[in-house]
Amino acid sequence: QVQLVQSGGGLVQAGGSLRLSCAASGSIVDIDAMGWYRQAPGKQRELVAHITRADKTTYADSVKGRFTISRDNAKNVVNLQMNNLKPEDTAVYYCAADVGSGLAPGGQGTQVTVSS
Repeated sequence: QVQLVQSGGGLVQAGGSLRLSCAASGSIVDIDAMGWYRQAPGKQRELVAHITRADKTTYADSVKGRFTISRDNAKNVVNLQMNNLKPEDTAVYYCAADVGSGLAPGGQGTQVTVSS
């Protein structure tokens, strides 16, 4: 099993920046891709960004050019740097890992609130 522990997030004004981090432990050798989902009230869960073990990245159109995902395989950490935040980025963000069955959220969730 893989455990994912998130940190970061919080409240920021529009145009500001926040950073999310997620540390993986447990059966980390089984982890391929890692990423971040988010879910806003009344909306479907959205895959924001993911990164493979080879550092190939993919982003949702809504965050391209503003968010950057990175990964430290030696430390088993994945980060999400969020710049130029918008009120529509407000959501609970979940760290996710692929251990062979697709990218599944497993972190505890972190609230990100962007005020206008």
